[in-house]
Amino acid sequence: MTQANHETAGQPLFEFPQPRQAAMKTRLPWSVLLALVAGLMTGCQSRPAAVPTAGNPSLRNNCYSLLHQLLNDEKGVGLLRFIKSEAPDVKELVKRIATTCGTGAKLLEKLAQDDPSLQLDALSLPPGELATRAAIAATKQKELLGQSGETFELTLLLTQTEALSYGWHLAEVASLNERNPEQARALAGIGVDLHQLNDEVFALLRSRAFTGTTNTVSAPPP
Repeated sequence: MTQANHETAGQPLFEFPQPRQAAMKTRLPWSVLLALVAGLMTGCQSRPAAVPTAGNPSLRNNCYSLLHQLLNDEKGVGLLRFIKSEAPDVKELVKRIATTCGTGAKLLEKLAQDDPSLQLDALSLPPGELATRAAIAATKQKELLGQSGETFELTLLLTQTEALSYGWHLAEVASLNERNPEQARALAGIGVDLHQLNDEVFALLRSRAFTGTTNTVSAPPP
């Protein structure tokens, strides 16, 4: 499972306030929700591997292929606006993510047309990884389609931080293993765009955490 985010795993980030009455309700802010989800997402992360040395053609084509697949998937994220109601800032950012990823996918296809050695179908993933990815995708799809309001927006933004971080690192590793200077610069440009969008998604998550947006949950029994 591949994922990346800006939070770090570690000790618990908060404690629930003690209720005055058994039946009282506690208003749980976005900051607490974000900490909860971030802890779950980072808790099982293994130590990242070192960036491979430059000039590996097989690794280069594999990264190109994975990046192309991700960009093609992400260019469709904007279609959610036709079936889900999002806040204007979320909708605008998701639309830009879709547009940027669509442009990046077309750029990779153009590079592959001009360079016969460049392959965009060299995914080379073991069957266990493929099955796990399919299961994760099905779970995320079910969650997004079944959620609404703040919960939907939180899930959507978190999936975008994961995808964008993965994409920018794929572009970075591919560029390090690309011997053609022009193609390396093109990959670096895609990486910069995805990195910037990832920062914007994270900033939007932070703004939601500190603007008083809340979610109501029942307090635990005494």
